[in-house]
Amino acid sequence: MEIKLSDNINAHRRLCIKKDLIELSQWINTLLGINTEIDYLKKIESNLIKDNNISTEIQSLRRKNTLLVGTLCKYEKELNIEYQYGKNEYNVIRAKEHEKKRTVHSIFIIEFTQLKKRIYHKISTYELR
Repeated sequence: MEIKLSDNINAHRRLCIKKDLIELSQWINTLLGINTEIDYLKKIESNLIKDNNISTEIQSLRRKNTLLVGTLCKYEKELNIEYQYGKNEYNVIRAKEHEKKRTVHSIFIIEFTQLKKRIYHKISTYELR
């Protein structure tokens, strides 16, 4: 049995989904920028630092970044479909699902920041011979 949502509930549902889509777009753009930054860090590592552990970590973060972008793009598609055609009320379950995506994104940003700090530390201790 399909329940028709009242106009107010439907407007609220669409507003909340739109808010999630805007935030999601920002996350994806951030990750795409990080992908470019990873390219530069890889060049710095191979030309200057030459540390196999850092090289492996850069490669691992690149893979995580690619997978996360893919996951978020799939989520964006789901949200767009729900925004256009959905009939379900925006509730706590949906909000918690979005919060899980935010947490995964935030954890990745922290990991990337820690890697950059290690690379910058290596560069700061670099001495010309």
